[in-house]
Amino acid sequence: MRVVTWNLWWRFGPWRERQKAILAVLRELRPDVVGLQEVWAADAENLAEWLADELGLHWTWAPSPSPERWRSRTADSDRADFGVAVLSRWPVTEQETLLLPAPPDLADGRLALYARVAAPAFDVPFFTTHLTSAAHASAVRRAQVTALAELVARHRAGTPFPPVVTGDFNAWPDSDEVRLLGGTRTMPAVPGLVLRDAWDYADPTAPAVTWTPENPYAARLLEPPARIDYIHVGLPGPAGEGHVRAVRRAGHGPVDGVWPSDHAAVVADLTEAIA
Repeated sequence: MRVVTWNLWWRFGPWRERQKAILAVLRELRPDVVGLQEVWAADAENLAEWLADELGLHWTWAPSPSPERWRSRTADSDRADFGVAVLSRWPVTEQETLLLPAPPDLADGRLALYARVAAPAFDVPFFTTHLTSAAHASAVRRAQVTALAELVARHRAGTPFPPVVTGDFNAWPDSDEVRLLGGTRTMPAVPGLVLRDAWDYADPTAPAVTWTPENPYAARLLEPPARIDYIHVGLPGPAGEGHVRAVRRAGHGPVDGVWPSDHAAVVADLTEAIA
């Protein structure tokens, strides 16, 4: 089972050209389930719906209740909504949207989206999220991770496949908030809930950063390179379901001269079951 997470940079920059580049990358990857962040919808168009139609996938999305901050940052998107989405090769049979906690000065409608995916042999509890980006807001992200972990715990039962949590965490791998979600390097956010960072299974020599000044869209912010986008997976099921077989970056270069997003995607191949 191939899982992808990707922040699509909403409607910033040359978004129409980037839309085609995003599709080209996803078409080449042939994913089974995708978690997307910074997805736009406007004037009866929805980027998640368009991608799903082009790729022959099911889709669901959750719009932010507070898109005003994003609309104010680009002139041609004053009516566009902002949210997170899931694309899936199989039907989504259940979903829940969670508004993540934040103080008033950072309350810009960040969400977590749960989608239960009906794969052929079992359901997959799948989640995608987009945490607060302020550099000083580790405490806020820790509260958001705790809320996310509680959402995962509510929906992980009834299937041998472990929960899969994807998203843009806006945090480094050794940060308190990422360690809190993992549950092995510090006390887990929910007792007994362990979610392994898929990148722990990566080739240690492989490029890991998903936010880098090599990308011209990211370079403008003068920030150092970092891995801030993640796929986390619960402990494997009784037949090895969910074991991370491989993980890598994707979408980390231009497509026909156009960078698809300011983030690279992360791709993980998970074991469906061991015979």
